[in-house]
Amino acid sequence: MLGVRVATAYGMSMDDKEILDRISGLIRTEHELRSQLAAGELSSEQERERLRSAEEALDQCWDLLRQRRARREFGEDPNSAIVRPAAEVEGYQQ
Repeated sequence: MLGVRVATAYGMSMDDKEILDRISGLIRTEHELRSQLAAGELSSEQERERLRSAEEALDQCWDLLRQRRARREFGEDPNSAIVRPAAEVEGYQQ
């Protein structure tokens, strides 16, 4: 599963660097999926499903990062930001 990992092994919240690393990994995954489709290693259906999952996780990561930055900007604890459900994040207007 490509979803956002909510906490580390020690139960601590992800920091901005970890979120950015996860975003980079998901972007690499998107590129790999497109390459695999082009090479005939995946069917269009497989690529679409995996790509959808990666895109949802990316949206969740970007949302979490925006929440953390906003909380920090307004003097709140960035670690109180939470990963919102994909369905909620996907419904936001960009």
